[in-house]
Amino acid sequence: MVFTALLIAFPLGWTLYLSLTDSSGSVRSDSEFIGLQNYGEVLTDFDRFWPAVGRTVYFTGGALAFEMALGMAIALLLWRPFRGEKWVRVAILLPLVATPVAVGMMWSLILDPNIGFANQALSWFGIPAQPWLAGQDTALTTLMFVDIWQWTPMVVLILLAGLTSLSDEPDEAARVDGASAWQRFWYVTFPLVMPVFITAILLRGIDALKTFDILYATKGKGGGSFHEVETLNVYAYGLSFDYNDYGMSSAVLIIFFMMIVGCIWLLTARKKRSNR
Repeated sequence: MVFTALLIAFPLGWTLYLSLTDSSGSVRSDSEFIGLQNYGEVLTDFDRFWPAVGRTVYFTGGALAFEMALGMAIALLLWRPFRGEKWVRVAILLPLVATPVAVGMMWSLILDPNIGFANQALSWFGIPAQPWLAGQDTALTTLMFVDIWQWTPMVVLILLAGLTSLSDEPDEAARVDGASAWQRFWYVTFPLVMPVFITAILLRGIDALKTFDILYATKGKGGGSFHEVETLNVYAYGLSFDYNDYGMSSAVLIIFFMMIVGCIWLLTARKKRSNR
């Protein structure tokens, strides 16, 4: 526990210290203590910081909503035994095998506006070609779809474990009382699995907030020419490694860290109420 605490405390403390200085060029170069000046500049940056916050919220919220809905639906389908269920479960988990960078490169080829299979498939139905990742208005939504494709199996795995642990007696009692399939799910199954559902939201939500690999692998520096997929992670990375402005990037990371802690606190409080 002491080792883990130090492992977390030292990088966090160092980042906090850098955020209060004008460190740039190199973290070993001389820097001056400037207090909260970096935070003031970040919070008043309406050109890059706040749009990045909006993209982060949009990407995380959209991906999480679809992943939870699809994950619950697929978990319910896999809940009861059926022929070939082992092969189906293996197939569903395949997207988790590949690394995010490899997934990003694969989908870049599939969604290429000129040679990609996606636009070729659309042409079979008379649908015009779409810009997908190349479009300023479509890139972030497209990458949200890629994230949903890769990480929905993780949600399925968590929810399926929760469903499998439930007793059959409440569902059978509701069935005897004449409840429909939807009523049994909404009033019996879902409340019982709610603690696991919130745990899945917590784990997947934190992971989605930190998404960087797919965004950077597909769009590169700055999240694209028009910063169309620049989330807070990509923005902080650019400040650190493109502009070597470590003080400013550390301030962004500390603000982002506080946002994540706030989300964890809200979800944990909601989980405690569900357990009661």
